[in-house]
Amino acid sequence: MSWAARRRLIIAFIAGAVIIAFLATVAIATLYKTPSCTDGVQNQSETGIDCGGACAYLCVESLQPPAVLFTKAIRNDAGRIDIIAMVENRNVNAAAKDVPYSITLYGADQSLIKEASGTLELPPGTTVPVYIPGVVPASGLSRGDPSDGVVHAFLMLDSSAINWFSMNTNTRNVPTVSTITQGGPPDTPRIDAVIINPNIVGLNAVEVIVFVHGADGDIIAASQTLVRTIPAQGQTTATFTWDTPFPDQPTSVEVLPIIPLP
Repeated sequence: MSWAARRRLIIAFIAGAVIIAFLATVAIATLYKTPSCTDGVQNQSETGIDCGGACAYLCVESLQPPAVLFTKAIRNDAGRIDIIAMVENRNVNAAAKDVPYSITLYGADQSLIKEASGTLELPPGTTVPVYIPGVVPASGLSRGDPSDGVVHAFLMLDSSAINWFSMNTNTRNVPTVSTITQGGPPDTPRIDAVIINPNIVGLNAVEVIVFVHGADGDIIAASQTLVRTIPAQGQTTATFTWDTPFPDQPTSVEVLPIIPLP
């Protein structure tokens, strides 16, 4: 092979190498995606797909699913059906926001009455009350309606849809409940509870739920109110009223303030 031919071959080889390097660079820039916590692939230091390690969300497999302790339908205010429930987060180092739930109501003959849905928050190592008023309004009830009989309610959570994040301690500023008094005439009972804020920061828009227990310990009534403000190291009174009498003599009352996760 002559020198001229060898030179042309070398030049062609160099040009080909440059073109290949350029195409490889373009391909990498176009196709390569930096590992992230939303790419659907287990990479980085993740212990699962888009969870654990460098990601904010924890892997569901390493956590206990929340437990629904009970769900109950309560007839309230001349026929309106309210739903109450308790959900327990047994994970002391994990919390979750916007946890989706679904509720199904059945009549005494097991006929489907209503389906509803919502979201709740699960602070670490706590039991969370759920109160949903008017799932079936009084206007939706009629004589002979299955809901005029015994109503069964079920609250269900999809554990796989929960985005858990690490929270080693409950950092919320949660008020305490002091004096609880029952009053009002039998036809329109009333409960007052003193809510105390022991912290140096005031609280605003505090949701408070009350469960009233009957002689057998079962919950016979429930309600909810919004306390607009509790001053720092101060207190205020949460008031709950009903337009109809309790179905049984109340024997104990639970008052449960709810503070959103940070």
